[in-house]
Amino acid sequence: MNPRPVFHLISVMLVVLGLAIALCAGIAKLYADPITTQVGLLISAAIVSLSGVIMFATTRGSVDLSRRDGFGIVALGWVVASLFGALPYLLTGVIADPVSAVFETMSGFTTTGASVLTDLEQLPRGVLFWRAMTHFFGGMGVLVLCVAILPFLGVGGMQIYRAEMPGPSKDRLTPRIATTAKLLWGVYILLCLSEAGLLRLGGMDWFDAFCHSFATLATGGFSTRTASVAAYNSVYIEVVIIVFMFLAGTNFALNYRALRGSPLCYFKDPEFRFYLGVWLTATAVVVANVYGRIYPSFWKSVRVAFFTSTSIMTTTGFCTENFDLWPGASKVILILLMFVGGCAGSTGGGMKNIRVLVVLKKVLREIRLFMQPQAVMKVKIGRDPVSPDVVSHIAAFFIVFVLVFAIGTLIMSFFTPDLQTALSSVIATLGNIGPGLGGVGAVENYAAIPAVGKVLLTVFMLLGRLELYTVLIILLPRFWRK
Repeated sequence: MNPRPVFHLISVMLVVLGLAIALCAGIAKLYADPITTQVGLLISAAIVSLSGVIMFATTRGSVDLSRRDGFGIVALGWVVASLFGALPYLLTGVIADPVSAVFETMSGFTTTGASVLTDLEQLPRGVLFWRAMTHFFGGMGVLVLCVAILPFLGVGGMQIYRAEMPGPSKDRLTPRIATTAKLLWGVYILLCLSEAGLLRLGGMDWFDAFCHSFATLATGGFSTRTASVAAYNSVYIEVVIIVFMFLAGTNFALNYRALRGSPLCYFKDPEFRFYLGVWLTATAVVVANVYGRIYPSFWKSVRVAFFTSTSIMTTTGFCTENFDLWPGASKVILILLMFVGGCAGSTGGGMKNIRVLVVLKKVLREIRLFMQPQAVMKVKIGRDPVSPDVVSHIAAFFIVFVLVFAIGTLIMSFFTPDLQTALSSVIATLGNIGPGLGGVGAVENYAAIPAVGKVLLTVFMLLGRLELYTVLIILLPRFWRK
């Protein structure tokens, strides 16, 4: 890896984040937050921006990127963003512990939504807006945003785009990566604005509407209310959020094509059909399981099942009910949805529907070959055969994901009160969901996890957001050799 171009481009990201923190200082001024909050945000903005400018000036030179450099920029960029992004929490006094501040920031940028904060209504508006902004930047990827302006720097962004965008395949809407990045960010911003407007019509003020919009489209789940979306007790608001959570969990290339006048593109896509089928099936099972046992009303059962299933499957993590009190079958369904996650090319986490679909097709193929050894069968998605290399790569990812989950659960069992908490805290952070079960359930948070446990879960958030390999690659000694 060549450090000069890597840190040169990370410096651009720091300047962008510094400007965002300055905007939050303006929000703090507008809402008359305590002067200590306003000053803390301004100092944070100055430190982050100045660090970016100094880094930019001292790393000038050739910025040709290799694939290795792309992985370095993305992995190190997210770490640097989380370290500098913790400053607003620390300098405003909202979070005193540096480990917890970095945990909260990484949770925001990776759109996990796991939090150590309580009594959100009492927190300064400027800090809450920065919390929402970490989701906004993390959803589509702050570095993908930088890709959109990289032509200004004279750099091609394919290496960064390949390393940061989720999924086994990277849809290019145009031949130029910078143009593709602009289009994806354009769709993302348009959906954010649309949802904010609809939430405002539902009774939220503009501040809450934008914060929840950022959290929804990023599939992050940070709310401005301690009780999350349940605080509003509004069917209208829940329906709006369900629709936009579902769209956020969909491949944004499909959202773009639908906005261009081809809404049927959704149903022509095999992954989307699988995504839709899993979502409806899981919701139906949860409705059948909670109706009569937890909720006497059928419509109440439908309402909470649709919202919770959508929130967990898209890895958003908003809550309207304490699903820790649900029957065991419903909790198992939610855990399985955490593994599946959203679609490739979405802002959702998890293993992605396309990978699960390919693995299932591979298993069915092996069963058929066991019965008919001489048959020639290919794994197909829709009508298109999947190359053996891609199937092998997806199978390897599946195995690594499960291994990381298993090892992580074993380690976290030393830092949590029970196995349920250990298991769900790992998949909730590795899958970028946020709430889990037990001690990290829907009405709990991660404040009670010891510092060592928080560090480990912070690493899992990064592993999940960058889909394992981007982070694991930089741990290899060979990566650092010239």
